[in-house]
Amino acid sequence: MIPRARACTCARGHGHSESVTPLEFLEAVYLEEEFPITIRLRAATEAAKYRHAQLRAVAIGYMDQNSFAAALERAILRSKSPPPPAELLPAPEQHPASELKGNFPRMRRRV
Repeated sequence: MIPRARACTCARGHGHSESVTPLEFLEAVYLEEEFPITIRLRAATEAAKYRHAQLRAVAIGYMDQNSFAAALERAILRSKSPPPPAELLPAPEQHPASELKGNFPRMRRRV
């Protein structure tokens, strides 16, 4: 690991003032060619999070207090009611045994 004093000296050598921000510190580390490439890459990776914009998904919903409260109440009532009886559900389709038996291709492991 590189001592902080050496990296700060390096940062000041690149035209920075005495008080170095963390981003400037990381910048100075990844720009310094004397440091090992592994340390420079790690510093560049950390600095990139703050240098470049990130695409993020944001959900926006428009509900007033009455509609949300009403929807919540309906959901609570539905959860307390018993499930519909089985006779109201459609019967499962029956398949003949000859259709269910046969040579199914065996999936081989892909390498």
